[in-house]
Amino acid sequence: MLASVMQALDNTIANVALPRIQGSLSASQDQMSWVLTSYIIAAAIMTPLSGWLAGQIGRRRVFLTSIIGFTITSALCGLAQSLPEIVIARLLQGLCGAALVPMSQAVLLDINPPEKHARAMAIWVMAVTVGPILGPALGGWLTENYNWRWVFYINVPFGVLSAVGTIAFLSETPLRKSRFDFFGFTTLSLAIGAFQLMLDRGQLKDWFNSTEICITAAIAAMSLYLFIVHMLTTKETPFVSAALFKDRNFLTGSVFIFIVGAVLFAVLALLPPLLQDLMNYPVVLTGLVTAPRGAGTFVAMFLVQWLMRHKVDVRIIIGLGFLITAASLYKMTGFYLQMDESMVIWSGILQGLGAGMVYVPLAAVTFTTLAPTLRNEGTAIFSLVRNIGSSIGISVVVTMLTRNTQMMHSRLAENITPYFNPWHPAPPTTAAGAQMVNHTVTNQASMIAYNNDFKMMMIMTLFAAPLVFLLRTAKKSAAASPDDAPVVIE
Repeated sequence: MLASVMQALDNTIANVALPRIQGSLSASQDQMSWVLTSYIIAAAIMTPLSGWLAGQIGRRRVFLTSIIGFTITSALCGLAQSLPEIVIARLLQGLCGAALVPMSQAVLLDINPPEKHARAMAIWVMAVTVGPILGPALGGWLTENYNWRWVFYINVPFGVLSAVGTIAFLSETPLRKSRFDFFGFTTLSLAIGAFQLMLDRGQLKDWFNSTEICITAAIAAMSLYLFIVHMLTTKETPFVSAALFKDRNFLTGSVFIFIVGAVLFAVLALLPPLLQDLMNYPVVLTGLVTAPRGAGTFVAMFLVQWLMRHKVDVRIIIGLGFLITAASLYKMTGFYLQMDESMVIWSGILQGLGAGMVYVPLAAVTFTTLAPTLRNEGTAIFSLVRNIGSSIGISVVVTMLTRNTQMMHSRLAENITPYFNPWHPAPPTTAAGAQMVNHTVTNQASMIAYNNDFKMMMIMTLFAAPLVFLLRTAKKSAAASPDDAPVVIE
């Protein structure tokens, strides 16, 4: 769990330090985007490979190697003296950290009997969701009070402690050796890497008006097509087993986790710039008013366990979670520039509660009918789909935010006349007055654009709610054999 928190925290903790890193390394904004892009692409490519590696050399070895590698590369990020050094270190950090979240989920599912999976997943969800919530606040505090390098150095003591705990307590799993499907891995890696590159650089390059984005999109589409055809037609063992997607719970759960990733991480990407740029919140205060979202998830952890103990249908719990999330997004569509912190805090608590009520049972029920032999592979794909959902969600809302801001600015500016006086003594016909008017119009246009993004995510969440009835609530998989019993680690 400590390793999961460390990896999840690192997804967002470096974001707030980027301006300081940019100044320290004398890099442009375009160059700095590679600090984030290199990590995301490396982690996305390595995530599905972690399931195969666990079968070849054992989950404990994969997990321990990942922790040690992540700790060392975190230190290298902090020691970097140039842009190429930090990009390479972030690339290696992404490769090492990719296995931590899916392997921790697989471990928790194995060491707990099926009736305790919901409780185990509740604890796991806390690590996966609280990390990104606390990341910006912790990163901002470390950057302002110490140095941007401590954003990376802070991983070292936790990595060492996690490695020692893994060596002491985690036993090895049985090996399930299989042939490495090089063609399947290559095409999937190309598809994921090109797609992530397109999403990360699309806004910067004006999307499909850029030759670079068109080329990466074409590579992603062709590679994905070749991977799917190969997976369904190969006579050998494919890199990703087609049996995963024949399980209705796993397939439906993957769709849901894609939506959860898109909504949860998109909101986390929108709130800091809204609060800091429009409402002039300092970095630490921004972290404090968004942190209560974790309290909502914490409450959901106990509420879901209580509901499941009282035999409430898990589909009803997930559906209710989607409705609560939609209600929180509806509240966020009413944000305005003069609001106080209470609106942000209460909408965040409500959203944390709703996301927890979806995420906790979903992480358990997705694997209810899946054979334990497919668990390493399944958890890796589950994490990959969540990450892809978050990448797509963030790219869509940022693009919509930029375009809606421009559109709303144009529409509001149409109503400005020489007689307009936005609470400022300087008339709009003077340079100072015109600047004040433009500033006011831009802020209002941005706020409307943020509200439109929240409304779009609310509609998507409402449409997802009825799909919960595609899930099955069977307790055991018929495909499971006595040899597939959960591995008890003492």
